[in-house]
Amino acid sequence: MNLSINGVGMTSQRTRDRLINILKQYNIKNESVLNTIATIPRHLFVDEALASRAYENISLPIGHGQTISQPYMVARMTELLLEGDSINRVLEIGTGSGYQTAVLSKLVPSVYSVERIKPLLDNAREKFRQLRLNNVLTRYSDGGWGWPEKAPFDAIIVTAAPEELPTSLLEQLVDGGKLIIPMGKRGEQELLFFQRIGNKFHKKTLEKVSFVPLVNGRTG
Repeated sequence: MNLSINGVGMTSQRTRDRLINILKQYNIKNESVLNTIATIPRHLFVDEALASRAYENISLPIGHGQTISQPYMVARMTELLLEGDSINRVLEIGTGSGYQTAVLSKLVPSVYSVERIKPLLDNAREKFRQLRLNNVLTRYSDGGWGWPEKAPFDAIIVTAAPEELPTSLLEQLVDGGKLIIPMGKRGEQELLFFQRIGNKFHKKTLEKVSFVPLVNGRTG
């Protein structure tokens, strides 16, 4: 196997193609999202010992009680984010491994990402440097508060599940902006979609999910 950061890397093209076929079976239709997931080297964002499983449709531990989301959930949330009007500025709450950030960086002009676990953020920043993702700006911060200084955003994507909605995030959306967020206690989480229309927020429940908790406004 060939380990690289810019080629097929670590696994055969057949392995990556198999993942893309699985995502299509899960009804992921956006070709830009599928093509991006086919090319982003997910094995770089997991421990070397788990790299051989990087292109399976599963979440994997990344340390500090966190996980890298399964490719389906990354694809699903990204596809939802891209629906409708063009998206130029996205805020991600919970950089984690940096994989979701990297996918977004190939599809959105400007990505802002916050993370409260310093070692994870340091590792993710190094991956962004290796992959030359120059349109990603990161911040070591409590993600529950968002990034008010950089607001407003066209979309906000949250990669950990609070039990209650952080309303400060809604306030950082542009008119027409979207918030995609998992919410609820472990075993009872749902993926929710909010859209801002003026000073009102329209909510849609999408599907059952399982994410690490966002506790007291913090991932972990």
